[in-house]
Amino acid sequence: MRHQSLQVVRSIVLAMILVSPAACGTGGPASQVASGSPASQAATGSSATQSPGHPSTAPRGTDSSSPAPAPTGGGSACTVEGMTGPDPAPADLLDPAGTWFGMGIDWGADSVAAVAARMGAGHTPAAWVQFVGFPIADADRANLDGFYRQVRSVGGIALLTLQPNGGLATVTTAAADVLARLLAAYRTCGVSTLLRFAHEMNGTWYPWAQDPAAYVAAFRTVAASVHRLAPGTAMLWAPNSADGYPFTGGRYAAAPGSAAFAALDTNHDGRLTSADDAYAPYWPGDDAVDWVGMSLYDWGNSYPWGANAIPPPGRFAGLLTGTSGVSSGTHVDFYATYAQGHRKPMAIAETAAFWRPGGGGASEQAIKQAWWRQVFSPDTAASFPRIHLIGWFEWRKLETEVNAIVDWRLAARPDLVAQFLADLPAGRLRFAPASGS
Repeated sequence: MRHQSLQVVRSIVLAMILVSPAACGTGGPASQVASGSPASQAATGSSATQSPGHPSTAPRGTDSSSPAPAPTGGGSACTVEGMTGPDPAPADLLDPAGTWFGMGIDWGADSVAAVAARMGAGHTPAAWVQFVGFPIADADRANLDGFYRQVRSVGGIALLTLQPNGGLATVTTAAADVLARLLAAYRTCGVSTLLRFAHEMNGTWYPWAQDPAAYVAAFRTVAASVHRLAPGTAMLWAPNSADGYPFTGGRYAAAPGSAAFAALDTNHDGRLTSADDAYAPYWPGDDAVDWVGMSLYDWGNSYPWGANAIPPPGRFAGLLTGTSGVSSGTHVDFYATYAQGHRKPMAIAETAAFWRPGGGGASEQAIKQAWWRQVFSPDTAASFPRIHLIGWFEWRKLETEVNAIVDWRLAARPDLVAQFLADLPAGRLRFAPASGS
């Protein structure tokens, strides 16, 4: 998804950093080009507006239902300013067990503490999504510290998304080394990072999109620095779901006749269509990738979007395996090819179901309940055991694809939270260790 400039929210985030630790919780497509996540995601250093993972010609271990054992300490002394008190034990991202529950929130209007209060004791999300421009600007460091401070307060995991908004040429070893040392410092304070570099690169809505050779080189540059300087940090490779590929009409679509276009024409018929492989040209290699992932949203049952409709049974699994969706064509089975085939843990970094307030049709509860019952079902756990993190997109925002406010949130209404927790199979998810505090 595209997202709004950090300038809009910087003053709010900085204000949160100055509050007491307790207050902070710290101590598409083209014809429908849409991006993989729905938000104008206020992010650290991001300069675009973020929109939910979607289509284009058409849409685009051991679990615990209670908190994991409380951490006992993170080792070396934390040196990050403002992070005081005992350091949590950082999560082991390189050998995950169970499925962590995550959430991506509007950091300009929400916080870890507020979400924890809405979800209730024992059900605080374990993983938290944030966005930052890359290379890291000095002005964004305070915002990152504030984000990690909040995540640390619940013993959580940071799912940090790097956005090279100036293009892939801005990704250098020097910039990656600076980032890696910063992530190593955060881990010393007890927070592990799942680092999602230049997500949804197979879409057409980001400056790093549809340039596979440059993307692979940039990913490998960041991965080399992270693996060398920030052990325990995991690199996450996360394209958008192929439903709607090649997302024709976006600003950053590969130009016919270019080297990028030729590389993406995997069946060599001179065209980019849904028959081409939406993922393989962007694969950085087993040595560079620790986790694989995807943005996977339900935008509705027909294009153009806008109708409030209950997602049909099997849609989540179908999108993940490439066997169903709203757009035409059958795509590569992402799970079998990358999670199972390359023996990688997998994250559904962003997911949610479309509901437009005042739009008529099916009710908010009916739509979202139908979606979460698929996403978090025992069948999903059994069929896709390598999925170790699922993040809900907790945003209410204007979506340009429908020119209307869309409410993707799960935790905004107490009755929805209660129904979600009632529907959640026992032992299905891992929550934050400090969920009960």
